[in-house]
Amino acid sequence: MIKSLYTRVVLTFLVSVIGGTVISFNLAVWIYKDELNVNLQVQLHRFAQDIVQIYDTFPLAEADKFVSSMKQLETYHVRIYDANGGVQSYGGPEGLKLETVTEPQVQQVLAGGIVQVNPTGISISLLGVQLTTDAGKKALFVEPVGPPSADFVLKWLVNFVVYSLVSGSLVILVAAMFLVRPIKKLTNATRRIAAGDFNVKLNIKQKGELGALARSFEEMTHDLQQLEQMRRDFVSNVSHEVQSPLTSISGYALALKQMNIPESERNRYLDIIIGEAERMSKMSDSLLKLSLLESQSQQLRFTTFSLDEQLRRVIVALQPQWSARRINFDLQLTAATLTADYDLLSQVWTNLLGNSIKFSGDGGVISVHTKQDNKSVTVRVSDTGIGVAPEDQKRIFERFFKADRSHSNKYNGSGMGLAIVKQIVLLHQGDIRVESELGAGTSFIVTLPLNTPAD
Repeated sequence: MIKSLYTRVVLTFLVSVIGGTVISFNLAVWIYKDELNVNLQVQLHRFAQDIVQIYDTFPLAEADKFVSSMKQLETYHVRIYDANGGVQSYGGPEGLKLETVTEPQVQQVLAGGIVQVNPTGISISLLGVQLTTDAGKKALFVEPVGPPSADFVLKWLVNFVVYSLVSGSLVILVAAMFLVRPIKKLTNATRRIAAGDFNVKLNIKQKGELGALARSFEEMTHDLQQLEQMRRDFVSNVSHEVQSPLTSISGYALALKQMNIPESERNRYLDIIIGEAERMSKMSDSLLKLSLLESQSQQLRFTTFSLDEQLRRVIVALQPQWSARRINFDLQLTAATLTADYDLLSQVWTNLLGNSIKFSGDGGVISVHTKQDNKSVTVRVSDTGIGVAPEDQKRIFERFFKADRSHSNKYNGSGMGLAIVKQIVLLHQGDIRVESELGAGTSFIVTLPLNTPAD
């Protein structure tokens, strides 16, 4: 099968022109067959009758002389047979190949009959009629040796060209309909997508450029549908996350308007309002941070530093959180020098370790292991916490997604941390994945190049 659209268009054009020409030729021959017959036969019969009349009017010698000098002999050849087998021949160039005249044909004409040889069915190639002279009956055979009249040929050619153009155009029009049909489907699908309908099925089976375009279009439509669903989920999640602190702030603000509130209660209400406001502020900061990371507006500030030292500093900074829970650390840190954005990677380790501390039980163990090869370094952060269900592991890096919603009140958080972590890792052209089992803990594996290529 020809896959190239250009080749298909060229071949379609050639087939259309050749096919149209063949069709128009046969059509012209079929239409003008009778007219061509009449044109040739009438002229042949008229020339034969003229010769018959000459021999009827003039003596034999004068008639022979007159016939031999006729201009029509340029396009006709004349043979005259007598009863004794003698023949006189006039006209035509030397070496001309003539139709064979048989003895029975001569006898048939001498007896008063007419002979017409018509091998092609279009024109007479030989006409035999009786000729009366003062020397007796003779057989006259006239044969055309030139083309038909110029006027007729011109007329025939003009009509042939017209029919060729018309039939060729019709063939091209029909062929173009099959070529344009997929494009029309794409156009209609584009309009539906512009109107917000992403359930578009093109059903284009071609394998050339149009087929590849159709498949890319369907993939794009699928991606747009996912983006639209993500947008709706995002709006829904933001509304939910904002509504909860706003409800608390509004409720406790109204409570503060009451006159007879103990000072301790008033302070507690104020602490709740301040806490919810800080929660909204952090969520707003996280959204802005994630937006900058996803749009790649965040400019990486590359520095070369010791990765194992950075991990130790983050663990020390989080000491108030893990020491209060009597959580222990298992550190196996290989010395590794990394070129990356120090502050952004520090946020990665802070979020991952903060999650491990949050979801680990009191007295649990958090393991931080590093491994380095020639091109990259891998950091594995593991805990012995509640774990993540297999169906949630695919969505754990989505914004606002909380794997264990039943504990959403116990474990504070907006679900933005891991989304930010993933974007930072991707900006460094690295990779992050999760391994987890419910009730058996979770491991996050981060792989980073030792030298992040600058864009």
